[in-house]
Amino acid sequence: MTDAQLAVRHPTPSVVRGLDLFAKSGLLLLLAMATMNPELGNLEGKGANARTIGYSVLAFTVPAIWYAFWRERASFPWVADLLVTITCFSDTLGNRMDLYDAIWWFDDWMHLVNTGLLAAAFILLTLHHRASLGRTIERGLAFGVTAALAWEIAEYFAFVSKSSERAGAYDDTLGDLALGSTGTVLAALVVHAMWQQGRLRETAPQLAVTR
Repeated sequence: MTDAQLAVRHPTPSVVRGLDLFAKSGLLLLLAMATMNPELGNLEGKGANARTIGYSVLAFTVPAIWYAFWRERASFPWVADLLVTITCFSDTLGNRMDLYDAIWWFDDWMHLVNTGLLAAAFILLTLHHRASLGRTIERGLAFGVTAALAWEIAEYFAFVSKSSERAGAYDDTLGDLALGSTGTVLAALVVHAMWQQGRLRETAPQLAVTR
């Protein structure tokens, strides 16, 4: 059975589509509020404008790529798009609720989970469900470690270099990179296990079989 047939036979649940649209709407609202009043969103001195631009672009990257390259041969990848949107929404909401300061482990949790979610989305978008476990982990690490490094660099130039956090930035960065890498491996294992169970096989927009 081809991926196109799988997509027809196993349409994306409406709850996934609903959560994706809700997360996108909530994200845009939170970003607008933070841009107008960074203190209200607990983003004062944390690159509020940079987050607004970056998260807005990231949250709509999958729809843009799908529309430009995949819409003629594949259904919209709602699951992958939701995973990407959640990373932006959860970070913005976490700042709005002041969870980063109120819960000491929240920042570590975000690095672990959000890097994993982005890696899972990338795997779903670029690998066939018949890919081996080794290749799935390899693809996840290639993206996840790069994404974690890019975030740390952007974070440093956006606000860390100008704040009191600079003194402990080295230790924090190493920890964040380790957590992001761990989250990436866990995401790859979960995605591959679900593929083996016959789940998530309709999410990849590509039709070519890769091994």
